Order: sequence, then structure tokens, then C-alpha cells
Amino acid sequence: MSRRKYFTLVTGLLIAASLLLSHVVKAQETDIEVVALFANAAVLRIDGKQRFLKSGETSPEGIFLEKADSSEVTINYQGKRSTLGLSERISTEYKKPSRVTVSVQINKRGQYITTGSINGMPVKFLIDTGANIVAMNSITAKHLGIDVSTGRKMIATTAGGTIGSTEVYLDIVRVGGIGISNVHAMVLDGGFPTEVLLGMSFLKNVKMQENAGLMMLTSQF
Repeated sequence: MSRRKYFTLVTGLLIAASLLLSHVVKAQETDIEVVALFANAAVLRIDGKQRFLKSGETSPEGIFLEKADSSEVTINYQGKRSTLGLSERISTEYKKPSRVTVSVQINKRGQYITTGSINGMPVKFLIDTGANIVAMNSITAKHLGIDVSTGRKMIATTAGGTIGSTEVYLDIVRVGGIGISNVHAMVLDGGFPTEVLLGMSFLKNVKMQENAGLMMLTSQF
């Protein structure tokens, strides 16, 4: 093959690759339009599909509705927050994140304990697959700045009996590089449990594998 033909072939391949990459990137664009606004709810048109979301809900496309009123809505998608008014729209290119795996070694007491954060504040977690939701004591909740005044009051059953508790929702819970928004949690009156129990309201959003004293949590992206 002559040098000119070789150069032409390579140039053609580069152009084709560039066009293919451009097509892939374009397919990743997400179009969001505000169709209607209500108190604590909104109707969004996402890539042509109309979605009714209440505050705290996430659309099938992964758009999290943080808050809404009659004038504007605040949404969050993969950590990027946008505030939009009625009939406003955005078209944003997002790159799909790669999966993240966090490994936790079992301790001498047979527990999986790791560090993380709640609403940006550092905490120590005890991974508890037997707990339906994330749970913490009221002292820890106060330290983290969690407002329980508007939460639903309930009675929780523990190994030591029944105890007063308050239902709350946490803005974001992180373990390593894994972050889950709007996590259902319970605040128990008093000082038990000593660590924050990382229950299924968080764990249902990750893939769990346990092998030879090592717990691996993998994001579902």
C-alpha cells in the first residue's frame, strides 16, 4: 500500500471514529422541561416523557426532585443541581459514572464497621442487613443537625423492648464513593444504637457480596 493510500485510510478511520463518538455523546444528552408546578410536586417532561414527581421522589431517568413550589423547582441529577421555573428547560450532557466498590473488613466481634457521612457530616456505620432502614440514636441525630421536630413519631421494637422513635429522610448518605439520596431513616430516643445502623433503606441500592470476612458494596450504576 502506498503512503498516500495509507494516509487516506487512516484519515477516514479517524473521521469515522470522531462521528461515532459524537453520536454516542449526543445520545447521552438529557432534556428536561418544567410542564407544571405545585406545592411539593411538579410535572417534568424528561426526554419527551411526562413525569409527575413529588418532593423527594426520583424519576426512572434518575432525576431527583429536591423541592418544588408554585414558582420554581429544584432538581438534582448525579450530583448536579438545577433550579427551573415554569416552562424552562435544560439540555445537559451527563456521563454515566463507572461502578464504585467499597470493601469492608470484618472485625474481631464479627461486625462490618466502616466510616462514611450523612448530609456531609462524618459518621461510623455498622452494616446491618437485618435492619429495615438506617437507624441512629437521638444524640447522634442532634450532632448531625437532623431536624426531628416535623418527623412522624413512632414506637420501635428493639432487643431491649419498645422505644420512642421518629421517622426522617436523610438528604444523602455516603459510604466511600457510593452516595444515595433521600434515604429513609429512624431516630431512636436515647443513646442506642451506639453506631449508626446502615440498614436496607441504603443497602437495597447497592450490590452486596460477602466472602471470607470481606463485605463488598458495589454501586448499581
